[in-house]
Amino acid sequence: MISTTGNAPPPAAPSGPATDLMLTVNEARERILAHFSPLPSEHVPILDALGRVLAEDVIAPNDVPPFDNSAMDGYAVRAADVQAASDDRPVMLAVLGELPAGATTEQPVAANTCYRILTGAPLPPGADSIVPYELTDGVAFGGWHGAAEAATAIVAQRAVRVFKAVKYDDNVRHAGEDQRQGDTILARGTVIRPAEVGVLGSLGRTSVAVVQRPRVAILSTGDEVVEIDRPLAPGLIRNANSYSLAALVRWYGGEPLMLGIAADTVESLRELLWRGQRADMIVTTGGVSMGDYDVVKNILAHDGDVSFWSIDMRPGKPVAFGTLLDVPFIGLPGNPVSTMVGFEILVRPALLTLAGHTRLAKTSIRARAAHRISNRSGRENYMRAIVSRDGDEWVAHLTGEQGSGILTSMHRANGLVVVPRQTTRIEQGESVQVLMLDWPSME
Repeated sequence: MISTTGNAPPPAAPSGPATDLMLTVNEARERILAHFSPLPSEHVPILDALGRVLAEDVIAPNDVPPFDNSAMDGYAVRAADVQAASDDRPVMLAVLGELPAGATTEQPVAANTCYRILTGAPLPPGADSIVPYELTDGVAFGGWHGAAEAATAIVAQRAVRVFKAVKYDDNVRHAGEDQRQGDTILARGTVIRPAEVGVLGSLGRTSVAVVQRPRVAILSTGDEVVEIDRPLAPGLIRNANSYSLAALVRWYGGEPLMLGIAADTVESLRELLWRGQRADMIVTTGGVSMGDYDVVKNILAHDGDVSFWSIDMRPGKPVAFGTLLDVPFIGLPGNPVSTMVGFEILVRPALLTLAGHTRLAKTSIRARAAHRISNRSGRENYMRAIVSRDGDEWVAHLTGEQGSGILTSMHRANGLVVVPRQTTRIEQGESVQVLMLDWPSME
């Protein structure tokens, strides 16, 4: 727990395995994920469930559709009555009436009779098939210009000629064809997309249980950092990192809690970090490298259950992880690209776990390198790239300079080329792994 008394700075972070350990990216991610599990559930309106994870099985309370109905406009018939129908020898049927959607009748279809029927209308008793109107000499639905003309046409149509046979069950949608009463239609753990919202509506559900949205407290650190609406003075930079992180949190289904900017003092950092105790995760940016003013590292080493790692990755080598006020804590480096890449690789899987997701890996594809790629870092390198389609394959072009301070490299990129640490060079035309940030337009 963070102490709120005294003005003396805490002792420096202890040396040893927790500080000096160099982890692989997979090791770091696995250690982080071991501390996370899904949040409790809550009931929300079905539109508010979009993008979230079901926390219950959804059972069909009734058949969908609830009755046999017509799949198209036409005539409800007995298939046996029209088996001999042809262009040369059409079959004549008496028209008993019209069945628009929502209408029902108790008068059955007997031999050589039919009902004029619209799509979605219940199949009348005795009928077993639908003859599309274009296979008859009946008046096309929607072909009248006014109500009076339509009524006159319906009254005048006492019989219809059928020019082609249909089979039993043709163009009929049966009760329960989509969903059967008592079946599990949506399973716990399903991610709600627009299609699932529609299914919930078809089942009469107005609300549903989903995993709560993770609340992520975001804190930037550094005397040189100012709010984005402040004019810049020499030596100052705007707080882009907090907004990048908040946007990523929202993008992946969480709720950002902006804590502000902590100065490089114990008092400022303590005050703002305390506000994060109502979050499900705290993410900071800056203050976790070996610099003289890395107060975040020193405070957490003294007052929190936090380890400081070097990770075999570029950008984003220094990372802090642990708990603070019983809240999971991830400290990312302060360079803007390191912050965003560190979030994608380490924070995103933890956020998705809190939200109930089980598919945590980013979509990975193989692409052809459009040019030579060098990796002199000696670490696993995540290089910003533009991925596009060239015939039957994907092609990856690096965005240009790959420095961790070039934030526009993230703006231009839709993927991260992963260059293994032991790979110092990839030649033009060779295959590379790309983690997709989003998909290229196919226009």
